[in-house]
Amino acid sequence: MSQTVDRALSILPLLAEGPADLGRVADRLGVHKSTALRLLRTLHEHGLVYRQSDQRYRLGARLFALAQEAMENLDIREIAHPHLVRLNETCGHTVHLAVYEENEVLYIDKVDSRYPVRMYSRIGKPVAITVAAVAKLLLADLPEPERRAVAESLEYPHYTARSTPDAAAFLKELATVREQGWATDLGGHEESINCVAAPIRGADGRVVAAMSVSAPNVVVTADELLTLLPLVRRTADAISGEYSGRTPVTDPTKDTA
Repeated sequence: MSQTVDRALSILPLLAEGPADLGRVADRLGVHKSTALRLLRTLHEHGLVYRQSDQRYRLGARLFALAQEAMENLDIREIAHPHLVRLNETCGHTVHLAVYEENEVLYIDKVDSRYPVRMYSRIGKPVAITVAAVAKLLLADLPEPERRAVAESLEYPHYTARSTPDAAAFLKELATVREQGWATDLGGHEESINCVAAPIRGADGRVVAAMSVSAPNVVVTADELLTLLPLVRRTADAISGEYSGRTPVTDPTKDTA
């Protein structure tokens, strides 16, 4: 039975490459055509493969519907939270999780610092979109026309001397963030607060959320906070792997290098 299931499942990645006829499926599996046909018929009955008029098989609509349903039922906050807690326990600083929804970047989770000086951010509260590190990651992943349209529609408050001054500067920074795969806010929103952030990606590689570590200057300097970037990125990668089902769950706070 396990061999039959294994063979049937092996057909799906083959058809993901494009439609294939019975002979190609049999050759790939290393079985007789009659065995391949029996497997294909079973998958067809469940809507996982479809037989075209040219007698070739392709992936069926039911497979895509199941994948979409599964993605819609994934809760990125639930998946990410244990990782955020472990990161917080390791570094001691405030950890945030944010998403982009309806032209706003919102915090959807937060683990407070263990130090006496706390940040006043709140779950459900929009972030300062033109300066926040998590916002830069989420907007940088947008297609170029949408990214430009969003940047040109924003106002650019002068929070501090390091705040993003205008759309041109913002688009330039987003291009850098998109290329390097991480972002910072070094006193752009509050002079005394620094932040480093990394993206969380779905199975298609698109950024679905962003996470960050923030701390005030009285606790650590900006340079000291930047040394945590590898740990932040490993944590984001671990969340991405669990969210997309690509990799086993590991503890990113333990450096295996």
